[in-house]
Amino acid sequence: MSQDQRFFDIFSLVLGILVVVAFGIYVLSARIGDATQGQYVQSDDTFQEQIEMAIAPIGQVLLPGEEMVAAVVATTEPVQTVLSGPQVYNAACIACHGAGVGGAPTYGSADAWTARIAKGVETLYEHSINGFQGDAGYMPAKGGRVDLSDDEIRAAVDYMLAGSQ
Repeated sequence: MSQDQRFFDIFSLVLGILVVVAFGIYVLSARIGDATQGQYVQSDDTFQEQIEMAIAPIGQVLLPGEEMVAAVVATTEPVQTVLSGPQVYNAACIACHGAGVGGAPTYGSADAWTARIAKGVETLYEHSINGFQGDAGYMPAKGGRVDLSDDEIRAAVDYMLAGSQ
């Protein structure tokens, strides 16, 4: 027998053994998966409700001559989440006030806020809501986030003031 033939025979034997072992691991894992899925997931009420919702019909097929039964569809108002001061700061204000971009006073810097606080909180609210251009820089209206309410902007100003005193 040549060395090539012997190598091929041994290689084929090892490859066959690896295939059998891999198939055995697959069968074992499939059985374990079936046992645990049935016990922990498939019997869960939430899982079953999600399946029912996923396979529920989304429409109705009518044959000629059949009348459609009107379904009552409830309309809901979209819920607008009111953001807190820290949430507004992290979503919008931090872009400039985090690093002092364009002369913006940074969060936590009492020195940078002292002159602004001296003008009054109402002035800070007005500049934050309507925008302001001063000697030190430019504050766009609502920090460029016109989707935020005036109260959310006030909450963000209060948050920055509280953290900078």
